[in-house]
Amino acid sequence: MSLRDLLLDTMRTLWAHKLRTFLTMFGIAWGIVSITLMVAAGEGLRVGQKRVADNFARDILIVNAGRTSMQAGGVRAGRSLRWKDTDHLAVAAQAPACKYVLPELGNNAPVTSAYNSASLLVTGSLAAFAEVRTIPVAEGRFYNDADSAEARRVAFLGSDAKKQLFGSRDAVGATISVGDFPYTVIGVMREKEQDSSYDGRDISKVFIPFGTMIRDFPNRPPSPRHSIDRLLVVPRSYAYHEDCKWEARNALGRMHNFDPRDEEAASIWDTMENAKAFERMTNGMKLFLGAVGIVTLMLGGIGVMNVMLVAVRERTREIGVRKAVGATRGSITRQFFAETMIIVFLSGGAGMGLAYGLCALVNTLDMPEFFAGLLATWQTGAAATALLGVVAVLSAVYPAHRAASVDPIEALRFEAGG
Repeated sequence: MSLRDLLLDTMRTLWAHKLRTFLTMFGIAWGIVSITLMVAAGEGLRVGQKRVADNFARDILIVNAGRTSMQAGGVRAGRSLRWKDTDHLAVAAQAPACKYVLPELGNNAPVTSAYNSASLLVTGSLAAFAEVRTIPVAEGRFYNDADSAEARRVAFLGSDAKKQLFGSRDAVGATISVGDFPYTVIGVMREKEQDSSYDGRDISKVFIPFGTMIRDFPNRPPSPRHSIDRLLVVPRSYAYHEDCKWEARNALGRMHNFDPRDEEAASIWDTMENAKAFERMTNGMKLFLGAVGIVTLMLGGIGVMNVMLVAVRERTREIGVRKAVGATRGSITRQFFAETMIIVFLSGGAGMGLAYGLCALVNTLDMPEFFAGLLATWQTGAAATALLGVVAVLSAVYPAHRAASVDPIEALRFEAGG
């Protein structure tokens, strides 16, 4: 039997049992849709959460001063610590694995424009703060190193702070009063989502150079005048992450006389560790959802096998006639194998097309910030195709073998219901 005759005969047989063929194909298609949508949803959640986390900060160590819990150098435990406004310079010199070491200081102050006033958090740091804390610029510019070195009275407004002070009016170039001092607005932040914070949402802040902050808005008693709130430390790369963390803690320990192993003395919010923990969680979720889809697809494969075994029984007499007039075991095997493969791959292709179409349709809708949509990657499609091939072969081999093993003499005696 030629390949063309084999395919035509197979299609005629499938068409003769339309309902059975449709239900069988639906099971396989549903398995493919399940795998694709579940894994795509897990990937969309992972990407969305990473995007929101990146809006807060990218791979930084937020080092806060605490209280010592260990004795060091003959000094008792339980001392309260505060970082100084020059500590960042010493840490940067002693921590070559760190790319940035930035001081940060923030205090509330009354801020007034020609149109409105508000009490806002005024934050001071160095120019790299915009990169480290992901501060996007919508208009103008962020302050630079020269602004900080010369302690210029310039301000960069968060998007909500700008709305409070200026509404829909232009702010860049305008003069505002921050406390008792006049400041020139040099830029406005683009609005962003932020799912975590240690001192408030960035969109509601006023950002000024560190040199200006220390001069105009230092900490007041009981805090030391030259103290700061925290240090922001950025490793040179992921490979230097642990080295940077240890070098920064060790440098602070030498300057403030505490044991660098004392985690309570210098507590570190490690955003890289948080990102890794979240990635492990989302990967586990994707594996679980993928496993559910695989089970669904396997059940569909078992359904195909059962249907084909029923078909072998129903067509016992036909098989006997064909073998009696010269059909070989190989031709019988090929026919049933082809029927099964056609059912599986047609239904699998339809399922994959439907799944990717649904993903594209859903992704046209507005998504919450933490969810990037149904992201069906090429790896998902490749894995589903490979799995589909395995299911097809496993579903086809046994029924085809059973069909080829039918004894023609017994088959010709066969009567339905006998």
